[in-house]
Amino acid sequence: MKKTLETFSVGERGVVSSVGGEGKMRRRLFDMGVTPGAEIMLRKKAPLGDPVEVSIRGYELTLRKTEAACVLMEVAND
Repeated sequence: MKKTLETFSVGERGVVSSVGGEGKMRRRLFDMGVTPGAEIMLRKKAPLGDPVEVSIRGYELTLRKTEAACVLMEVAND
């Protein structure tokens, strides 16, 4: 099942399928290690959903909701 990172629940895991967005935002995500094939786990979500904290490639990364909306994830059906 595919869905964007912003719709994840705390503790949910998935693998990056593709990264959308344009220009600087997309480049920034790639520079932070958000690339296709990377595994991400949603660690924390602020009360209003912005920002979100994820674990990726062995470190914690905080993303704005607009950035998380650009990351299409593949989630395993359990």
